[in-house]
Amino acid sequence: MAKRDYYEVLGVSRSATPEEIKKAYRQLAIKYHPDKNPNNPEAEEKFKEAAEAYEVLSDPEKRKRYDQFGHNGVSGAGGFGGGFSGDMNMEDIFARFSDIFEGTGFESFFGGGMGGGRSRGVNKGTNLRIKLKLTLQEIAEGAEKKVKVKRYIACKSCNGNGSKNGVSLQTCGTCGGTGQVRRVTNTMLGQMITTSTCPTCSGSGKTISQKCEVCAGEGRTMEEEVISIRVPAGVQEGMQLSIAGKGNYPQRGGQYGDLYIVIEEAEDETLKRDGNNIIYDLHISFIDAALGATVEVPTLDGKVKVKIEPGTQSGKILRLKGKGLKDLQSYDRGDQLIHINIWTPKKLTPEEKAILEKLRNSKNFMPSPDKSEKSFFEKMKEFFQ
Repeated sequence: MAKRDYYEVLGVSRSATPEEIKKAYRQLAIKYHPDKNPNNPEAEEKFKEAAEAYEVLSDPEKRKRYDQFGHNGVSGAGGFGGGFSGDMNMEDIFARFSDIFEGTGFESFFGGGMGGGRSRGVNKGTNLRIKLKLTLQEIAEGAEKKVKVKRYIACKSCNGNGSKNGVSLQTCGTCGGTGQVRRVTNTMLGQMITTSTCPTCSGSGKTISQKCEVCAGEGRTMEEEVISIRVPAGVQEGMQLSIAGKGNYPQRGGQYGDLYIVIEEAEDETLKRDGNNIIYDLHISFIDAALGATVEVPTLDGKVKVKIEPGTQSGKILRLKGKGLKDLQSYDRGDQLIHINIWTPKKLTPEEKAILEKLRNSKNFMPSPDKSEKSFFEKMKEFFQ
């Protein structure tokens, strides 16, 4: 089933301000919250759908990619964004977005304040960022790349909680297992209650009686892992892909961070990229330009033969339809544009000079430009419109 447009999901325009997006999500989250719709799978799906839309549109960078490339620009399947609804459960959603309800009176719907069950949130590891250089051919076809990444993973000996054999845990005596401590301060206006992360257990609610000997109580170890990255065809320089859960594991348990891959384009020796179009400079001799010829030119799909018409002028642009790069969010492809350059020899033999001298004053060899002919820059502008 195709995903709905994120702006449509939240019921806002594409020019909506961050505040309007936040307000729209708040209203939908309250309307479809599981606590208000028990045993209602449809409401839960709409709750997740709204959270996914807000996760993208509330982030300026993700919103920009979504506006430009649609769902392909931020979907986990395409390598972007992280695949929100598929990778996060309800607890993750509560932990990530409960802050937008602060001060509204709706905190209790998200486990805030009194209950404490959801208020601790999820301890998430740090994200990793690497650069991936791709050839023009790999960008054109898409690629499956393998990269080595050093990252923290959950300790196998203690299952990531930092205790000996994974069982030497006890309820924190400071916070009673809530992960938070409350402090009451007397002021002129009465008592003020503040809540902060427990300093003893760092918010986990548990303390370790015996540390794991393998990870020294951290709950994680550093390892090098080979990770496969599927790069879709048509990516661009500076574009960022992501793989959810392939970042660092946090200390003493929680959720893995994400891996971000920044695309770099390796310069091709012959073909140049301009958006989804490919530019190729073809140099031909004066003889071929005057008499016409058939020449081979390289393309992303291999060499093809191109016919040069007699009397071809320098600066002429030929178009090979559909020989460019695939568009990231559709099945369309750009074109290959061939810029004709007529090569003038720098050194001539006496015989060659004599032949050309005989032709110097020939009427057909005198410049006679067609005033109706468009300039090179006008042609280029026309091709890219």
